[in-house]
Amino acid sequence: METILHVEKVKRTYTIGKTTLDVLKGVSLEVKAGETISIMGESGSGKSTLLHVMGGLDNPKSGTVHFQGQSVYGMSPARRTQFRAQNVGFVFQSFHLLPELDILENVALPAMAMRSRRDAKVRARELLVEVGLGERIGHRPQELSGGEQQRAALARALMNEPDMIFTDEPTGNLDSNTGDKVLHYLFQLVESRRHTLVLVTHNKDVAVRCSRQLVLKDGLLV
Repeated sequence: METILHVEKVKRTYTIGKTTLDVLKGVSLEVKAGETISIMGESGSGKSTLLHVMGGLDNPKSGTVHFQGQSVYGMSPARRTQFRAQNVGFVFQSFHLLPELDILENVALPAMAMRSRRDAKVRARELLVEVGLGERIGHRPQELSGGEQQRAALARALMNEPDMIFTDEPTGNLDSNTGDKVLHYLFQLVESRRHTLVLVTHNKDVAVRCSRQLVLKDGLLV
C-alpha cells in the first residue's frame, strides 16, 4: 500500500502564562492508504493535538506533515483550507451540528461550495440513509439523540468523499450501546468506501477495532 500521510519529527509546544508544555516531542508516523489506525494515550497526552496537526488544523512548532507527497504546512492558509475540505473528514466528540439547520442541510453543508445545492442534498440524503437516519432527514439536531447526532456528523464527514477520516473520541459522549452503533456505521463505511482512518480514543475496546494500534506517551508514539 502507498503512504498517504507522512508525519516526520513533529513537535508542538504550548505556553500557558510562564509555563511551557512540550506536548509533542518529535512524533513520526507513516499512514498507508486504506489503513485503520488508533491512537491511545492518557488524558492530556496530546492525542487530539497530534490529530489536529495531522489533519492540517494546528501548525506544529517544527517537523513536517506530507499528504500524498505535498507539504501540508507548506501550503498557503487558503490552499490548506481547500485541502481539508476536499481530502479530509473530521468527526469530533462534540457533534458541531448547526441547530438552525435540519440534518439534511447540516450534512450537505460541506459540499455546497463544490456541488450544486441539488447534488449536495442528493448525496447527503444517500449518506443519511446509509447511517440509518433516512427517517430523520427533516429533523433538527435538538430533535435527535446523541447517537443520531454523531451518525449525522459521520455522514457530514464523508460528504466530499475524503481520502482520510480523522475521528477524535467519536463515542466519548455516548453510552456503550449507542457508541457501538456509531462505530458499526463508521467502520462499515470506511471499509466499503476504502477510506483511511485515524481514530483517537482512550478506550481499548474501541482501539482494537483498528488494524494498527499506537500509544502516545511522553510526547512520542510507542
